[in-house]
Amino acid sequence: MLYGGVAEGGGLELRRESNGGVRISGRFPYMAQTMLARGRFEQFAARAFSERLNGSGDVHFLAQHDFTQPLASRSAGTLELRDSDAALEFEATITPEVASTTWARDFISANSAGLIKGLSPGFRVAAGGDTVEKRGDGILRTVRTAELIELSAVTVPAYPDAQIEARNWQAHQDRLPILGAAYAHNRWRV
Repeated sequence: MLYGGVAEGGGLELRRESNGGVRISGRFPYMAQTMLARGRFEQFAARAFSERLNGSGDVHFLAQHDFTQPLASRSAGTLELRDSDAALEFEATITPEVASTTWARDFISANSAGLIKGLSPGFRVAAGGDTVEKRGDGILRTVRTAELIELSAVTVPAYPDAQIEARNWQAHQDRLPILGAAYAHNRWRV
């Protein structure tokens, strides 16, 4: 799975509810070109996640891309996703039960302190779901369609270049499935 993120033009807004729950909203803007590494740029086309959003598959809202720290999900009815030409927008309800867990309390406290402001999608790109074009001395990858697996509230999003290590421009053995075929998201590497 790959991660992308945004702090500027996106970010998170947290509102506490009287029942002890928390509502959090944010947006991931499309066509916001970001430098992931020197000469390596990426952007997401408008509605890049629409197939998954229009389908029945679950999408989770997590703390720090950690599936052991779930905050909300579509299947639980606590995550709403909206897609437009401008951005992927979401609103999550962290229920009082979830808000009482250690990871949710940690997340809420860190967000309130201004330490967690980024939004980062976890996604997979199937073959043909992106284009890579040479631009001067660099390249620009445009993700046209991707399978959205999760959205995460993160301390340091991959956009802009603050978390380059979350993206790797080479296929690695630790990212190969048991059968040995390259994951689709590694096919575009140059």
